This record gives sequence, structure tokens and C-alpha cells, in this order.
Amino acid sequence: MDTGTRIPGGFGARLLALRTGAGLSQEELAQTAGISVRALSDMERGRSRGPQRRTVHALVTALRLSPQDARELERLASLGRPRRAPTTEVLPPVAVPDTVAPTGAPDLLPRAPRGFHGRAAELAAVSRAAAGEAPVCLVVGPAGVGKTALVLHWAHQNRAGFPDGRLYADLRGFGDTGEPPLMEVLREFLPALGVADGRIPESVNGAAALFRSLAADRQLLVVLDNARDSEQVRPLLPGGRRCVTVVTSRHRLPGLIVTDTARPVAVDVLGPSDGTMLLAGVLGAERVRAEPAAARRLAELCGGLPLALRVAAARLAQRPDWSLGAMAAELSDETRRLSLLDVEDTGVRAALRVTLQQLPEHVSRLFAHLGCHPGTHVDRYAAAALADTDPAAAETCVERLAVAHLVTETAPGRWAMHDLVRLYARSLDAGPDALKRLLDHYIATGLAAVAAAEPGNEECFPLPADYLPPAAVREFGDRSAAVAWYAAERDDLTLAVTAAHTAALHGRAWRIVLTLWPLIVWRVRDGWVPLLQTALEAARADADQHGESRVLNVLGWVLIEEGRIPEALTHLEAASALASRADDAVAQSNALIVLAMAQAALGSLDEAALGCERAVELARQAGDRTIERLAMQHLARHWADAGKWSQALDTATRALAFHDDRPGTTDIPRTLLLMVRGEALLGLGDEAEGIRQLDLAAREAESSGYDDGAVRALGALLRVSADAGLQARYDAAVARLTTRT
Repeated sequence: MDTGTRIPGGFGARLLALRTGAGLSQEELAQTAGISVRALSDMERGRSRGPQRRTVHALVTALRLSPQDARELERLASLGRPRRAPTTEVLPPVAVPDTVAPTGAPDLLPRAPRGFHGRAAELAAVSRAAAGEAPVCLVVGPAGVGKTALVLHWAHQNRAGFPDGRLYADLRGFGDTGEPPLMEVLREFLPALGVADGRIPESVNGAAALFRSLAADRQLLVVLDNARDSEQVRPLLPGGRRCVTVVTSRHRLPGLIVTDTARPVAVDVLGPSDGTMLLAGVLGAERVRAEPAAARRLAELCGGLPLALRVAAARLAQRPDWSLGAMAAELSDETRRLSLLDVEDTGVRAALRVTLQQLPEHVSRLFAHLGCHPGTHVDRYAAAALADTDPAAAETCVERLAVAHLVTETAPGRWAMHDLVRLYARSLDAGPDALKRLLDHYIATGLAAVAAAEPGNEECFPLPADYLPPAAVREFGDRSAAVAWYAAERDDLTLAVTAAHTAALHGRAWRIVLTLWPLIVWRVRDGWVPLLQTALEAARADADQHGESRVLNVLGWVLIEEGRIPEALTHLEAASALASRADDAVAQSNALIVLAMAQAALGSLDEAALGCERAVELARQAGDRTIERLAMQHLARHWADAGKWSQALDTATRALAFHDDRPGTTDIPRTLLLMVRGEALLGLGDEAEGIRQLDLAAREAESSGYDDGAVRALGALLRVSADAGLQARYDAAVARLTTRT
């Protein structure tokens, strides 16, 4: 039985015609208008009560009717409504929304940024990302790097490409005021597209569906600024094939890449030239041209971060008589730099604080611990030591920091902080033992590297009494892995030594230096003296004679290699005396070996040989075959330099026999012994075998990366052979050595 009032056929027929003309199915129109399919079907068949005004308006909006068609549909619908009792109230006419804004295409973009400069590569990348069908461009980068300025500049440059309008919303994902509700954003977008306030659906889903339907066939630009995560963005994506959405965020938003094929564009800090031009844009080119070096220094101190540069420029703009050099001098003080880069509620610290607040507590806590790192790079083991956790947990936290652009992965498994971010991290409280744990991590890792690089050698030193063992220590499979770690970490290890010495952790300072001895041996001309002098000061401050003797030995040997023999003798005689007083046979043997090198450099070869013979005896008494072999290696060298070929050959052959139980082992003493043996054979007239031994020494040195040994062996070969191939190998080894040093 029909219980509804039949609407005149005109309404149902007209509604059906309008829907069909728009190419919409009942399901599509019903979903967009926020009504049921059954209700829509009843309306089109004329079997429904007169629809409410709100329903009619939803249909008008969903069908994108012209004002004339809208009024007609409203009139036809009113014919089926029951008459009301007379009233004295005069109702205002209903305003039916026109889906095209009568005043032209909407434009919600903020004004174009002033003083924008550079970024040609990034602008081109945004243009490429904005090409294609329904593209989503994701502009990401750290706080203050200028993401919003870049996007707004690009949007204003490309206004003509979006004739149907440009929408903008600040999602405040990293603001102190909190994020705007989704409905608040839609209540800005929909009126801009012509929807009257009273016609906006009350539900978020309905409003979002209406927004998508209005944008479906338009050529719109939608800028969603400062997004916190992908979930915040997805309901605001227009989805129309001709729409372009540009999202900015301090986070990488990988979810948006997965679900919506967003194309990321990374924004990094400005280079020195662009940073200087930004200053000129605020201060005027004349003022910057007057102090070009100071302007460049300012750009460096601000780390190329546009926010920091603008704050510095704002301070200078307020003080026209203040020089750029004076500002640079103030910023050079790391303890004041961040405070100088704050103006009112804007600045680097405020931006970083808000970014950090968005992260889980354990991640932000690890960030604070990273501030205790004295170097420039951190790996999972160092991060774990700083935060007193395990490497896997530390790596997870560091990766979260990388997503938030608080650290940058500069190489697989190695992360770095921007200078200003590091200063902010150092201003946070990380507890008293973070530095000590990091230093002990370096000691543990250094000892593991020594064991891999020079297996069989004695322990470098006893561990500190208050040693804090790390949860896990990096493992090295072989010498090359250890040397690669040494090379990668050398600068940070040097900074760690300085930090330890400054913090009066002297015992850790000299110990870290001694763990570097394999790299020092392999790269003896790499300028080690200042670091070794710091270690010597630390050992003396630590009142550790064992450590002092070992550091003096290494320092003396490096000074010999640098030709500073008198200085070397002073240190080596002191090392020998310390070892003798301590009755440390191994340390005394070590000291005599290096002292003999200094004596030989002064021409006292017989005295040097006697010292090495005594070193062999001491090492044999101590049962240390590694030091015994080392002493024999140097003794063989001194015999060869004195032209005593038989003694040199015999000593070198006996020392090489120490390797019989480790076939295939390649190390520096073996290479040097092969060289002595080859020279001795040449001296005794066996040219063929002598050349073979020298070539073997050269090839082993080349294959193991011991360039200094390769140069020596190939040089000895060239003295008896004019082979062009030898000359090429020699030149290549010299080039490698020169480049490295």
C-alpha cells in the first residue's frame, strides 16, 4: 500500500533527467548528497513525501546545478509538501548555492614570500612531481628549512595552471596551538568553492565527500601545509584527475607515499651563496656587498637554515649601524648562538622544541643523549652507549629522528645532526654518565678493532676501574673491516679524546688514543703528533706510568718518521726509563726497539743493533713472541742498513718463520721482513731471488692497503730494475700516499 504522498511527476522526472545528464548513478548521487539510495529512488519514481529543504539543497550541490535549475527543482519539490497553517512570520528566501563562485576562482593562498631566492632545483622538482594525473607532491625537510616559502613561491608562480582555484590550509601539525579539526578546514574549503554555510553537511564524512565531488572536474591546487602525519592529510585529498595537492611536513610521511603515490621532494639547507643572497634580500645588497666575508660566515654559522638566517637578518635590520662581522662574532659563541637566533616567539629553538614534542618520550630522550656526542656522526652502537640501551632499540629511535629530520643518514648506518640541531640537543639534560658510556664504547670497539687488525698482539692496557661496558660491541671480521672503521671514525675519535681530556676523564683519553695504534702504523705520516701529545698529557694527569710509557713510545716513533729525531730521542729515553722502573719487560722491549730506530737515524747502527738484541732477550724472557718477532724485524733492518747481509738474511728468515703456524697471514712486520730478506739476497748476489722477495713484499703491501710499504718495496725494486710496470705501480702507490696525507 502506498503510504507516501505522490510528488507531481515533474519533480521526479526532472531529478532523474538532471542525474542522468550529470552521468551519475543513483549510488553516486546518494552518497554525495548524504541520503539513502532507496530515498533517492522513491523521489525519482514520485513515491516519496516532499523532500526536506536540506535534502533538496544537498541534491542541488551534488548535481552542481545552475541557479536557474536549482530554483526550478526547489519549486517542484515544494509542490509535494503539505500546506502549512497561515503564519505572520515572513521567511527569508532560501539561497541556493552555485557550485562556481560568482566572484571568480577562489584563492586562499597566503601572500607570496618576500626575499625568496634560489631553490631552482627544488622548484623544478615540485613541478615534475605536480605533473601527471591527480598528483600528490610531498615537500619534506627539517624545521626552518623553508618548505612553506618554497611551496607558496611555486604556487604563486604557477597560478595560471589552476584556473578553478587555489586552496590552502595550515594543518598546524607542529604548532603550539594544536591542529585544526578536519571540519574546520572543510568549512573553509567548501564556501570557497561556492557552498553556502548553511548547506555544508554536518558530518565530516559528508563534508569531505562533498569537497571531493566539487573538486572532481576542476583544475584546483590544494596546499596542505605543516602536516603531522598521513592520516591528517588523506581526508583532504581532492582526488580529481586535474587537481594537484602539495603537502609540506617535517616528517617523511611514508604512508602517503604508499597509499596515494605521493612524490617526495626533499628540501635541504641553503648553500653559502644562496644563504648570502637571502641576507641581501632582507638587508639590502649594498650592506652585504660591503662585508662579503662576514656575510658568508653568517650563512655558515646559521648552517644554511633559512629560518636562522632570517632571524639573524632581522636583528641586523633593527640595528643598521651594527656590522655583519659583529653579528658573526656573537654567533661564533656556541653557548649563545641559539638564543641569538630567537626573535619573540619565532626561532630555531622554538621550532625544534615543537618538533621534539611530537615524538614519543623514549625517542626524545635518546635525542637529548645524542647531544652528549662530541663528534659529528653516530652509529647504532654509539647511540646505544649514550642512551644506555641496546643497539637495536637505539637504531629504531634514531630512525624515528631521521623521519622527523632531526638527524640525517649520511651513509648506511651513520647519522649526523645539523649544527644548530646539535646545539639544541646539547642544551637538554641527558644525565651525568652519557659521555663516560660513549668513551667506554670507543675503548671497547677500539680494542676489538686492534684484535682484528693485529691478531696475537698483547693487550693495550687494563680497563679503567669504573669502566661501563656497552650492551654490545661491534664485531670485525678481518683487518680490512677494522681499518675501515678506524678510517671512518678517526675524526670522531679525535674529538672524543679532546672531550674526555676536557672533562678530566684522562684515563679514557689516553686509552682511546692507544687503540688507534694499528691505524697509526699503517698511516704514520697522517699528522698524529697533536693527538699523541694530548694523550701524553692525559696519561700524566692520570698518573699512569704504564700508559705514559706506551704513549711516549708511539709518539717517539711517529716523530722519527717525521724526521724530528732529537724530539723523538727525548721521549723514547723517558719511555725506556719508565718501563725499566716499572720492571715491565714488554714495555721496556718496546721502548728499546723504537729507541734503536732513533739511534739508527742518527747513524749509530751498531748501537741500534745492540738495543734490538737486548729487546729480543727481554721479549723472550717475557714469553711475548709478537714483540720478539718485532724486535728481530728491526734488528734485521739495522743489519741490512749496515751492509751486514748475512746477519740481516739470517735474522729476517728466523723472524719470518714465526708465521709458519699462520699461513697466508699478511701484516706490516711480514712485509718489512720480506723487504729486508730481498735486499740481503741482492747484497749477497742472488739477484733473481732478491727481486722475487721484494716483489712479494710489494704485492702484499699493495693488496692490504699498506701504501707506505708498497712505496718502499717498489723503490727498492726500481733500484735494480727499469721495468715500466714497476714504475707505474710505484707512481700509483706514491699518489695514494700523497692523496691520503
